[in-house]
Amino acid sequence: MFDAEPFPEEEESEARLKILVPIKRVADPENANKVKVSADGTQVTSEGLEWAINPFDEWSLEAALRLTENRAEKKRTGEIIIVGIGPNDDGMMRTLRSALAKGAERGILVEADDASLDSSVVAKILAKIAEKESPDVVFLGKQTADGDSNVAGTITAEHLGWPLVNYATQITVADGGFTIKRELDTGVQTVSVKTPCVLTSSDRILHPSSVKNGITPDDFAYPESDHARTAPLRDIMKAKSKPFETITLDSLGIEAETTVEYTQFELPPARSGETTYVESVDELVQKLHGDAKVI
Repeated sequence: MFDAEPFPEEEESEARLKILVPIKRVADPENANKVKVSADGTQVTSEGLEWAINPFDEWSLEAALRLTENRAEKKRTGEIIIVGIGPNDDGMMRTLRSALAKGAERGILVEADDASLDSSVVAKILAKIAEKESPDVVFLGKQTADGDSNVAGTITAEHLGWPLVNYATQITVADGGFTIKRELDTGVQTVSVKTPCVLTSSDRILHPSSVKNGITPDDFAYPESDHARTAPLRDIMKAKSKPFETITLDSLGIEAETTVEYTQFELPPARSGETTYVESVDELVQKLHGDAKVI
């Protein structure tokens, strides 16, 4: 984690990448052990938990910031618009304002009930916003810490008819687009993509030299960290006055018709706390194979 030093207010950009970054507020993953299931088992409850930016979205926001700044000279060189979808409440607004404080220029909240949202509805919303804003990139986290469905980016790209690159680990700005390294189960694939496009990120996008925008010097390295930047107090205060728009599903012409239905949730069984010691590897293999039936 590193502090984001305030940039001079009057600086303008020579590059004009415009990036749309969806931000979801989720129950703070650091308190995941406190998540509960409702008495009837139909929903996961987050009562009493703090809200935080979905960590996967935070990776993409950090990458977007690196793509739209000259970090060495502390200049912004593009525009980031954050988009939140959900209830207009304190938890949502704190989450979105914290993203603005990190450096995004403006924000949009699409008011919706959490229960009426799934990846298909979210993708329709993002596609409509992208059609209106005409960004160069829609840059999502690869998944959310609560739903874990990992398909919103793909469906968004399909609605827009734009190219898609998932699990980006390195991004280099190239003529009219990007050269991107992306994670595969079998290794790393290098692809070229033209803008406008849809991207999702891997946590390796946070490595010091993972983003090269052609403006920040190539020999500049961001601090070694497994977290995105934190906002200084000055920028937290400034975020309160940044442009922010609130819109409705009706204004986008979207009906919240979900395609996924959750029917039952249950917590994993509690561990007994008992420990059994074995005398040899052979005895361990026998217990794993014969008793536990896991091999």
